[in-house]
Amino acid sequence: MSNSILLYVTDVAASTRYYERILGQKPVEASPTFAIFFLKSGLGLGLWGRGGVEPASSVPGGGSEIGFKVDSASDVDRWHAAWSANGAAILMPPSELDFGRSFVATDPDGHRLRVYAVTDGA
Repeated sequence: MSNSILLYVTDVAASTRYYERILGQKPVEASPTFAIFFLKSGLGLGLWGRGGVEPASSVPGGGSEIGFKVDSASDVDRWHAAWSANGAAILMPPSELDFGRSFVATDPDGHRLRVYAVTDGA
């Protein structure tokens, strides 16, 4: 059994290309209305065309975040450089927060993606 998060997207093909670039992998399944990636953690990240969601959703992207935990502050900086080079819109550059180092990007639909490393003791 695998758990997944589904993001409702306006353009499945464009969102699939975006996630291919920032994740560095192809989806394991893709169609005109849906694509799914499996992350190293085993979590599925699904992209579902907003027009086909049943029941319909009226909630736009950006109301929550998907967190990508990495091992170190230097990994946060590496991910930031890679995502920036691959066209990710950066909302917050790498910053020191109460819990550790983090940056926030958005996808084409405004879904927030946070990459973070927890500081020892946080």
